[in-house]
Amino acid sequence: LLQKIRPFITVSYKANLLNSLKERLRSGEHSVLLRVSQVPERSKGYLLNDTAATNFYAGSPQKILFRYKYAFKHLLQYGIVAEKDAGEQFFKGQQKQGFDFYSAHLFLQHSGIIHTLALGDYTVNLAQGLTQWQSLAFKKTAEVMNVKREGAVLRPYNSAGEINFHRGLGITLSKAQWQATIFVSYKKIDGNFVRDTIQQEDFISSLQTSGYHRTATEAADKGIQRQLAFGGNFSYQYKQLHMGINGIRYKFKLPLVRPPDPYNKYALNGRSFGNYSFDYSYTYRNLHVFGEAAFNANFDKAVIQGLLLSVSAFADMSLVYRNISKAYQSLYTNAFTEATYPNNETGLYAGITIRPNVIWRIDAYADMYKFPWLKYRVDAPAAGKDYLVQVTYKPNKQLEIYSRYRTENKPINNNPDAQILSTVASLPRQNWRTQVIYAISRALTFRSRVEIVWYDKKSVVPEQGFLAAADLLFNPLLKPYSGNLRLQYFDSESYNSRLYAYENDVLYNFSIPVFYDKGYRYYINIHYDINKKLALWIRWAQTIYNGKSYIGSGLDEIRTDHKSEIKLQVGYQF
Repeated sequence: LLQKIRPFITVSYKANLLNSLKERLRSGEHSVLLRVSQVPERSKGYLLNDTAATNFYAGSPQKILFRYKYAFKHLLQYGIVAEKDAGEQFFKGQQKQGFDFYSAHLFLQHSGIIHTLALGDYTVNLAQGLTQWQSLAFKKTAEVMNVKREGAVLRPYNSAGEINFHRGLGITLSKAQWQATIFVSYKKIDGNFVRDTIQQEDFISSLQTSGYHRTATEAADKGIQRQLAFGGNFSYQYKQLHMGINGIRYKFKLPLVRPPDPYNKYALNGRSFGNYSFDYSYTYRNLHVFGEAAFNANFDKAVIQGLLLSVSAFADMSLVYRNISKAYQSLYTNAFTEATYPNNETGLYAGITIRPNVIWRIDAYADMYKFPWLKYRVDAPAAGKDYLVQVTYKPNKQLEIYSRYRTENKPINNNPDAQILSTVASLPRQNWRTQVIYAISRALTFRSRVEIVWYDKKSVVPEQGFLAAADLLFNPLLKPYSGNLRLQYFDSESYNSRLYAYENDVLYNFSIPVFYDKGYRYYINIHYDINKKLALWIRWAQTIYNGKSYIGSGLDEIRTDHKSEIKLQVGYQF
């Protein structure tokens, strides 16, 4: 036994920081990734590219992503990301520097008292997302126990998204049970610039989050605003008790001045604002409680309180209560709420998972919420509710079947007769989904899904949507190739009865497109390892609509009944 474990164990004095850094810089792995995708059909934005047009896509239709990354275990990482969206220029015009977006980072962990050091681009995740949460986090799903936000405060930024990150310096110091994080960021961000000739003061009417700079108008909004952000976190861990204090402050070069719509009465305005909070979590036997209490510079409050409970060996429960003031505002947040951002909401969520035996599993939740003030497309205080139940049957490793039913009543303006004032109604929407996954062999898996949506089915003009998809996933053991394909049919009367379907994609990429109208879709993904260092991915996807002469609108309009996408990705590791 000693002879077997000897190669994996070293007994020595603790290495100094300099020698440790040398090892981290020399012994890691390099990777390079290049991805190019394009829609072959030319949209209106490219066809108008001439001297007579004033609004068109100035660049080529290719979308290009380049990424270089170096990593030594989980201790050191650095890299760069460059991206050009379809329609953006490349080494000419507004983009003479090449790509439209560049990102770089250096990330160091576990070096003595320095727990984490982030230089360049990074994300900040605090508590339960009321003050800040920039990494991926989900809201309501069939996994009813995944209601708590958990993650490192600082994380390296590897994405090509141009909005949800900080650019500057962040550091976390750790000693025994104490941990402290401070960060500072300064970057240019997009915004709708307005020149006020009456008050003689320029301002930003809204912040842009699309990341597109294809037309002259979009290019003019690029980096027009300057954002300074700084803040930190101080936490203490004693056995099963965690407590933390969080804060972040923003300052803008140009003031934010929102349009005078009623729902914007409590929106972010001015040159500076901040968010501050206290969070905690505690575990006692089979009970775990957590929460965050936050407030902004005007002392408008927001609270999230959660509970996870293992009732028995066969059942688990979760509860989440939130009470967020109509005037509480924040940036780059993602809390467990019904709305996209934590604002103007009170609600109570309850979920349960029951496992009567190893074959069956039942997941269910109920969520009831209110919006005390107006929202976009909701011109009055309103309330809603959301229920889900899913039954999963898995008799063995080869077969899994689940069936899910969800019903929700979400408030929205309803004005079919075009009256002067819109009424707010809770329009019901139900959907039922059944999915079957069957492993035909170790290399081949079959997956099938059927989903139906009913929208406002008791009204005078009800709607219904239908989707059926079948997948084949081929992944032979110890072979250099793999792939998958899908055939799909969908039929939806409008966007109100739309359906979503997750799609397999090339490595490090995924998509959940929306489907409405009537048509077919198919895609095929192929992956091939040319050798141990070089890998290739190819994807072809196409959607065919029945009886349509054009797809899309505005500059994205395509004068055909189908829309395709081809994607090529190459990865090299050394």
